[in-house]
Amino acid sequence: MKSKKRIVLAYSGGLDTSIILKWLQENYNAEVICYTADIGQKIDRKKIISNAKKLGVKNIIINDLKDIFVKDYVYPMIRGHAIYEGVYLLGTSIARPLIAKDQIRIAKKFKAFAVSHGATGKGNDQVRFELGYHYFDPNIEIIAPWRIWKLKSRTDLINYAKKNKIPIPKDKKGAPPFSIDDNLFHTSTEGKVLENPKNSAPEFIFQRTTSPEKAPNKPSFVIINFKNGDPIGINGKKLKPSKLLEKLNQLAGKNGVGRVDLVENRFLGIKSRGVYETPGGTLLIQAHRAIESVTLDKETMHKKDNIMSRYAELIYNGFWYSKERFKLQKVIDLKRNKVSGSVKLKIYRGNITIQSRVTKSTAYSLKKVSFEENKSFNKSNVEKFINFHKKKLRN
Repeated sequence: MKSKKRIVLAYSGGLDTSIILKWLQENYNAEVICYTADIGQKIDRKKIISNAKKLGVKNIIINDLKDIFVKDYVYPMIRGHAIYEGVYLLGTSIARPLIAKDQIRIAKKFKAFAVSHGATGKGNDQVRFELGYHYFDPNIEIIAPWRIWKLKSRTDLINYAKKNKIPIPKDKKGAPPFSIDDNLFHTSTEGKVLENPKNSAPEFIFQRTTSPEKAPNKPSFVIINFKNGDPIGINGKKLKPSKLLEKLNQLAGKNGVGRVDLVENRFLGIKSRGVYETPGGTLLIQAHRAIESVTLDKETMHKKDNIMSRYAELIYNGFWYSKERFKLQKVIDLKRNKVSGSVKLKIYRGNITIQSRVTKSTAYSLKKVSFEENKSFNKSNVEKFINFHKKKLRN
């Protein structure tokens, strides 16, 4: 007897992907394999397996990718100081390329003819997933239910779930949930009351940060240790990437650091409003800029700043695996071997203050900068320097 064809579904165990699982079973004569990437989101393995088994799934795969996610995706992005439209630290954007890569690996292992995802037809994630799929397997079929099925709204999904006896989760107020994305780097919340930008974000939606008003009335201090451009430890203790970020998340979160409320421009041209929490990442990006300030030369730092906006846009739009992103990463990492040392941060009620920068680098010269020492810097050349640049005013 000929075996069924296979589809690998990116499966969270939640409402949307459970509905997609059932829909794939109804509309394709194929075995559905459920694949979950553990990248630090709140994950209930028993629930994922239980929900999938209730719908007749035999192959349920959950892969722990937390350290790979932080080391090979978050850290390179931190080195590039990637911030989209001035505020967004790209927590959702950076997760999709890794999920897509591992999903294709599973698809090849099981000789699946297709992969499927739960990204909506209006959002960015469908682009990010599918560009990743295409990079690793240009010939695989991609099934994007939100673009082809007859379910057009959240209400339709809930009715479909009731009909098929699929559990419907509730938010903290007992209503159908917000659209939430969660991983070790961030949490995003969208939909419902947040869709109207005139509405303030209700406090109960925040997942991992205390409000600054309720944060401790006492500052916390932390030293982040860097080597070759990457964080390697906290307070002198070496930690693997996932544990380091986890500890920084806890520290920053309890002190009200990392909240952003923004209206962003999606790749497809739609504006959307969301609330993002990136506590540990906010500490890392500030500390990284601080350690670079005393280890890198002006030309290198400014070259990185000049490409940051484009680099961030490429990640946001799903081009992590593009030739252009790879090229920009080489520019970003050109002198990362010089970026070593430690940065001490003071964290207090949503604020971060740089306390100290310590490095063996000689990029910062105490002799040249000191008001008490004038021998090592030839001020007589300054007039020539100014006169040279005066000519540029009229060119």
